[in-house]
Amino acid sequence: TTINGTAAVIESVYVLIFLILAPKKEKLKIRGLLAIVLSIFSTVALVSVLTLQGSHRKIICGVATSVFSIIMYSSPLSIMRLVIKTKSVEYIPFLLSLFCFLCGTSWFIFGLIGHDPFVAA
Repeated sequence: TTINGTAAVIESVYVLIFLILAPKKEKLKIRGLLAIVLSIFSTVALVSVLTLQGSHRKIICGVATSVFSIIMYSSPLSIMRLVIKTKSVEYIPFLLSLFCFLCGTSWFIFGLIGHDPFVAA
């Protein structure tokens, strides 16, 4: 809870700063994307709390969490087209890539040790 709560606050600040400083065209695009993501997240959360019980809730929440985590860890790949096109790695944020790798590897090992397929995914 502490790690994910802290991450949620930090990422919320990041998105807010981006929305404040981005060009108008980008703001509209990101606001639309943010609305879609928040509506999907809210729907999954409400359905799981209001309609599901026990193991069904765990499976649905685990799948949703795994999907969001995979999207988060694959997001640095969006820059790969530019890297391949320019044949330059100057656009890759190295520290972001390194720490995503370390964090993902840590959670994978933790999931294997705890026999939790959702955490391992």
